[in-house]
Amino acid sequence: MPNIGIGSLLLIVFVALLIFGPRKLPELGKAAGNTLREFKNATKGLADDEDEDKKKNEELK
Repeated sequence: MPNIGIGSLLLIVFVALLIFGPRKLPELGKAAGNTLREFKNATKGLADDEDEDKKKNEELK
């Protein structure tokens, strides 16, 4: 994956400001953060369930 330089990052921020406007960007950032947090919690729950299943299988053997 190529590295994103300062120029590219500034271009992305500028385009985002043009499309969404300065008032909407904080709301979009908050929504993205909440989405990532929910995804992280869901995947953690799946991993915990998998670990519990492995322990139960080992106990049955």
